[in-house]
Amino acid sequence: MKEIQQSELILNEDGSIYHLHLLPTDIADDIILVGDQGRVKMVASFFENIEVEKSNREFYTITGYYNGKRITVLSTGIGTDNIDIVINELDAIVNFDLDKRSVKKDKKVLNFVRIGTSGGLQHELIAGSVLLTKTSIGFDGLLNFYANRDSICNTEFEQEFMTKLNWNKQIASPYVVDSSQKLFDKVNNDKFFKGVTISAPGFYGPQGRVLRLNIQDTNINDKITNFDFKGHKITNYEMESSALYGLSKLLGHNALTVCVIIANRVNGTFLNDYKPVVKNLVKDVLDSITR
Repeated sequence: MKEIQQSELILNEDGSIYHLHLLPTDIADDIILVGDQGRVKMVASFFENIEVEKSNREFYTITGYYNGKRITVLSTGIGTDNIDIVINELDAIVNFDLDKRSVKKDKKVLNFVRIGTSGGLQHELIAGSVLLTKTSIGFDGLLNFYANRDSICNTEFEQEFMTKLNWNKQIASPYVVDSSQKLFDKVNNDKFFKGVTISAPGFYGPQGRVLRLNIQDTNINDKITNFDFKGHKITNYEMESSALYGLSKLLGHNALTVCVIIANRVNGTFLNDYKPVVKNLVKDVLDSITR
């Protein structure tokens, strides 16, 4: 097997992967991803016991047991660039022989469930509701750097979206990827909305917010809210799912995002005290993936 150079697969002195500082034995096959470091301890507060606790930069990891099943919770920070680090490094520590710096013949499949917060783009998504992302649209362009992206993307959706929104060619081409059907079916319940989520490469201009800087298309959110692809409306904004879905599919893993809607961009509302809703969602997800 080809040996990966030290500059490409970077390991720390203890053999752990560069950014995450994790070893293969540190993680479970089922991994909860959260953006906020503080949310890691909240998720882990449900665990019966804790085996591993490690942190480096914005990446904080706890592995323990819930309902007798080993679970890892890890903070990614904000943005698809961090998801690029997290998914590639988690894949590397389970699917590489780190001593030989070569890919293993038999690949392990990881299950990623991202629990986050989001802004709704349809009137019915009131602040405090929960949405499962069936499909994610990447405004970030990250997946376009990887070979074979078309094999896992809905290119018909992409083309219709760009045409109807008169897409600015100076902006990265959007990509459209579905969640893992296996995880979707496992976590889905009647309490959750289901929809199409945009992952934006920023919180302000890329999501149509205007403070002191004007944006190039002042009507973009109206266009997005009114867009329809074969009966599917775009429901919300967040900042990670597109890369999570795309990289997971390319690498052979399963991924799903479920978010609390804390703002409605159409109605102009915001839920200040959203933490109890997020905590209830965490319990629902943990129960779903361990039953």
